[in-house]
Amino acid sequence: PVPADSAYPEVAVAEGDAVVCSLVAPAAGGEELAWCEIRRGGDASSATIRNLSSDAIIVDGRVIQQELVDIKPGSKIVPGPREEGHLVYTFDITAAKDHDKNNVKILLDIENAKCSICLNLWHDVVTVAPCFHNFCNGCFSEWLRRSSSKSRDKSQSAACPQCRTPVQSVGRNHFLHNIEEAILQAFSSLQRSDDEIALLESYASVKSNLVLGKQKNQSRKRPLPPASDESNDEFPCPQCGTEFAGFRCSPRAAHIQCNGCGGLMPARPNTSIQKCLGCDGSFCGAYWYSQGVNSSHCNLICNQETFRMISQHHISRLPDTLHGGNPYEKDITERCIQKSGKTLQAVISEWIAKFDNKELDRSRLQLNNVEAITSRTYLCNHCYNKFVDFLLYWFRVSTPRN
Repeated sequence: PVPADSAYPEVAVAEGDAVVCSLVAPAAGGEELAWCEIRRGGDASSATIRNLSSDAIIVDGRVIQQELVDIKPGSKIVPGPREEGHLVYTFDITAAKDHDKNNVKILLDIENAKCSICLNLWHDVVTVAPCFHNFCNGCFSEWLRRSSSKSRDKSQSAACPQCRTPVQSVGRNHFLHNIEEAILQAFSSLQRSDDEIALLESYASVKSNLVLGKQKNQSRKRPLPPASDESNDEFPCPQCGTEFAGFRCSPRAAHIQCNGCGGLMPARPNTSIQKCLGCDGSFCGAYWYSQGVNSSHCNLICNQETFRMISQHHISRLPDTLHGGNPYEKDITERCIQKSGKTLQAVISEWIAKFDNKELDRSRLQLNNVEAITSRTYLCNHCYNKFVDFLLYWFRVSTPRN
């Protein structure tokens, strides 16, 4: 409410604080009293008022006792039974500030969102540690490749191209990637050409978190291979210092951390047995098995069964997470399988074949890279359970209702 006499303050009423406590008369030193209740109506331009005082009030010339009446912007309200001797307020509605959490605006200097190598806006931004500088994935990957080929001291860690701090690890930064996309939506002129993007993506080698060089004083995650010198503390993985399957890590080799056991394995982008295509996580079980490394060489590696091709997974019981963990639906599926006269593994194998033949709508498959997945794709156990859930959904859909 806005008083007609500008010598008196306006009365602000928030949605959660509807009772009006204010002066009712212009007397000097007058007492503020709770005299009405105002609440927003069904639309943005209306409200209701209820008299709470011991006397009548006037709304738009009408004397109001205790009843509830409608008001709108411009309505005149007198906090007493007559206009003489009382303040006169005019009702108005002000627009509320937008507090939509999904549209929070952040002030950002675009110069702080540029790669210091190419001087353009980030593309597929990666962050290096411990200095936390950010670069395009392709720019940093190509810089790292050239830096490694030119370095004479192979034991020295790679340096950040911006501050020259030794880089311990690098990974894709999904939060900054969202900011990168928001900037491009607001400033389309910063978008690179298709040829530039294709070139950058051809250079990009950071697919998951990479550990670079030798890490001093890191907590021991794996027992070390036997060696005669005193540099054992600097071997992060079994292939650092010992050759397996014809491969041995170079002194500055990048490493990937396993999502399963937390240990390290060399980053070898040309192999498909280090990364789960369903969740983009890294797992070491299949890789170490292919290299002939087992628990006798290192007691902290994942079991081969934790990361296999879809066609190599074996299943003997329904996953607990089937059908969103609904025990009723799970029981129905189990009885449907029993009535089919087939084992669970046989049913899954049959539907894997349908999946390979693209007979199923993949839009319900809650995995990454769904169009690239085949029976020869490596999946971790968690993603395999999601895959089984997807197949058994279609099994249920195709089962006659009787």
